[in-house]
Amino acid sequence: MSIYLRRFISLILFGFIYFSLSAFSDVPDSSPMQHAGALSPSKSIVDYLVSEKLDGVRGRWDGGRMLTRSGNEITLPSWFAQGFPKQALDGELWIGRGQFDAISALVRRGETDDHLWRQVRFMVFDIPNLALPFAERYHYALEHFSTLSPYLVIIPQWELHDRQELDRLLDSVVIAGGEGLMLHRKAALYRNGRNQDLVKLKLFEDAEALVIAHHPGKGKYQGMLGSLEVKTPEGIVFRIGTGFSDEQRKAPPAIGTTVTYKFYGVTQYGIPRFASFVRIREPL
Repeated sequence: MSIYLRRFISLILFGFIYFSLSAFSDVPDSSPMQHAGALSPSKSIVDYLVSEKLDGVRGRWDGGRMLTRSGNEITLPSWFAQGFPKQALDGELWIGRGQFDAISALVRRGETDDHLWRQVRFMVFDIPNLALPFAERYHYALEHFSTLSPYLVIIPQWELHDRQELDRLLDSVVIAGGEGLMLHRKAALYRNGRNQDLVKLKLFEDAEALVIAHHPGKGKYQGMLGSLEVKTPEGIVFRIGTGFSDEQRKAPPAIGTTVTYKFYGVTQYGIPRFASFVRIREPL
């Protein structure tokens, strides 16, 4: 890891923490959910419970159905939700670290293949309709939902004492292949929308943009994709030239596709630094 990147990461961990931009999609987010905001440098870590950020498909269990963040029903095998409570739950459908593409494809295809779904867990991190502070909602979930089903898991929450401890936990999660951390303010009630009661913390930012053009490659990429020209929801236009496999360069994301990219801060003009392709963001 370069010295520049280490210094940048250090800035992130001591307060200059950025958060991912809202999903850029033609489909409105019609399902009321809480979304992560940015951690203010003045906030104390002891005010939060901390969990691993899971790279899965956001799911809202409404007591009888599983819904995507846009309110579409997810087709589940008949046995998967047996034992789930009648109470609404907020969480992620998750297979494991680095398996986002697999769970995303499974949900989008609407398949109920038993073999594939037995790898999935509904990882619960909140109870939207329970009017208690988050710390109490978490303990309520542990007490009432932990043994209902092997396919329903309460995400562990940790108490930390300072930013150095947060730094070490973030490093260990990332080294193990995780994405980052989520910080939940202990005293907060569940609130829809983006706010500081729920904070996303990563070593890098990620966001989404619309593909507006392809630019040809040179040298070893002759006849293949060189870079994507993309446009953010705020109207910033820039190019992404790294992060692609050879197969993706031969068959790049189509113009009009929404892609996820990662980056390390922005320039004075708002252009993402060191932007790198992550994946095509399929609508759910």
